[in-house]
Amino acid sequence: MGGTFDPIHHGHLVAAEEARYALSLEQVLFVPAGRPWQKERHVAPAEERYQMTVLATKDNPAFEVSRTEIDRDGPTYTVDTLRELHAATPGAELFFITGADAILEILSWKDPDEAMELATFVAVTRPGYPLGKLPSRQIVVLEIPALAISSTDIRARVAEGRPIRYLVPDAVAAHIRARDLYRA
Repeated sequence: MGGTFDPIHHGHLVAAEEARYALSLEQVLFVPAGRPWQKERHVAPAEERYQMTVLATKDNPAFEVSRTEIDRDGPTYTVDTLRELHAATPGAELFFITGADAILEILSWKDPDEAMELATFVAVTRPGYPLGKLPSRQIVVLEIPALAISSTDIRARVAEGRPIRYLVPDAVAAHIRARDLYRA
């Protein structure tokens, strides 16, 4: 499951667990983006986003977090990560789980054709992002319980001093407070 995870929230975790169950996956590997090349806004430091993802997933033995993109220099591209995972796990069937908002931009990604040859893409539904205009390529659409939670809203809430309890795991909320992330 790839994403910026800035911060990771319950919507991400529900999507990962639903995909794990629906697709009979042995494991879901969370891959926080190192330097997301398509994000024009400032993002929290990669190490902070990695730590929050570890905290959020630690209680699920089927979840693991990768440093693949965090430790890579320069902008991070999904296709490079999929190449690495493909080489590291020969014979494994790879699925790339991402949100509806991201999948709608897939044709603007680096080497989208190669990326879709390396993994089956799974688009998880998200309120406000209809998936009617997907590229003609094979993409699995997975309906998940509608949780209108977004990282954008969480960052805004923190900046405004509003509560984020029940939007993110408690350990993530504590990390955000301790590191003073997302404050104006």
